[in-house]
Amino acid sequence: MLRNSPLPAPFVALADRFADAVEPAQFPDQVLRFRNRRWANAIGLADLDDRQWIKHFGRFDPLPGNLPQPLAMRYHGHQFGTYNPQLGDGRGFLYAQVRDRSGRLLDLGTKGSGQTPWSRQGDGRLTLKGGVREILAATYLETLGVHTSKAFSLIETGEQLHRNDEPSPTRGAVLVRLSESHVRFGTFQRAAYLDDRDGLAALVDYCVAQFHPGADAPDMATKATNLLGHITRATARMIGQWMAAGFVHGVMNTDNFNVTGETFDFGPWRFLPVSDPNFTAAYFDENGLYRFGRQPTQGAWALQQLASALLPLAEADDLARGLAPYEAAYQQAFAAHTHHLLGLDSAGDLRADLTFLQGFYSWMTASGASWPQTFFDLYGGEASAGRMKASPQAGLYQAAEFAPVREALAARVALHVDRLSLPYFQASLPVALLVDDVEALWDPIAAEDDWSAFEAKMEHLETARLALAP
Repeated sequence: MLRNSPLPAPFVALADRFADAVEPAQFPDQVLRFRNRRWANAIGLADLDDRQWIKHFGRFDPLPGNLPQPLAMRYHGHQFGTYNPQLGDGRGFLYAQVRDRSGRLLDLGTKGSGQTPWSRQGDGRLTLKGGVREILAATYLETLGVHTSKAFSLIETGEQLHRNDEPSPTRGAVLVRLSESHVRFGTFQRAAYLDDRDGLAALVDYCVAQFHPGADAPDMATKATNLLGHITRATARMIGQWMAAGFVHGVMNTDNFNVTGETFDFGPWRFLPVSDPNFTAAYFDENGLYRFGRQPTQGAWALQQLASALLPLAEADDLARGLAPYEAAYQQAFAAHTHHLLGLDSAGDLRADLTFLQGFYSWMTASGASWPQTFFDLYGGEASAGRMKASPQAGLYQAAEFAPVREALAARVALHVDRLSLPYFQASLPVALLVDDVEALWDPIAAEDDWSAFEAKMEHLETARLALAP
């Protein structure tokens, strides 16, 4: 049975200002390629059979007692530093709002579901490869414990699409993702741009009530400042996790940040093969604005734009205090998540942890060690000494340059030594998702409609998720 919010779905109250009712595309075919059974169970949709699933997530018939019609959300944003007032959901919409077992509000949003008033010259479609890439990225991030939207459904549509960056014609698909919120920094920017103070206040009220109740206050100025502080901490936490996971988002525009600090709007993403601060994911990011090492700075900049949008509601000095927690929150998240991925307890002192991180990541960069292999080999610290000796990069661990890192690892307590006996850690290679891995998964799908490698990768990711659970 669907676990749903009281009617109407909460976002309906904002829809007149921030969304347009739209009609989903009518696709010539619907072939179910992926359904997230674990998360379907979490929101009460596990009992849908394939026919019912396609009815709701391929044809987008409304879920019972939910939004009567999809809503394409309106927003603005800075794209590569340039403000763009012509944005909005151009190939997606908010399909439904549901609740998980704890009562947490979640959005079901689409990608590739057809044209909207914000499509501009786009066809409103998604390639099947693009859908497969998002499933892989979101699932891998969840495996690594990063706060992320979840790929919920992928249905092939029977359409042939033409794209400049893929061999064409290529197969079409429609993706559904599960997110805590689709309210973006750019949603606030649009209201500020239109001088809609009442709309800004309504957005603040909505975000506090649904996502950040701890930010509540009797007056709007304080509430807006408190909300900014909560979003600042959530964003800092997300980016700290990205940096520990070696994830490069690629397009950190302000319309690609949401108010819950959740990774979404996957585009030209990459995972690092080796530690490289200058690694750039998007071929069109010619100046490396969104390169790996610059992600913390860009996150702070995006938050500053959000703060500017809130100026009609609060004083600049107060909003500056809302931004103030960013650096400390980022450092804490980066340190905590690095320790999590290494299966180690922290030293209990942030300064000591940051000193360890500086030495560890400097060694990673200088040695050229494989990012995924290193975290796999070093899980549990000295408890994995035997695994280090058997590693494909055992020579790096025997070199003198590694000695200070090994000493620092040995000084930390392993938290989950028992997990080293799990099948995941008994293998010689970790789960990885480098660009060549993605292409190797896609090639048999494109050539022979063979999904076996993709399915095996998803099973490997689930094995890793269980082994790396907090």
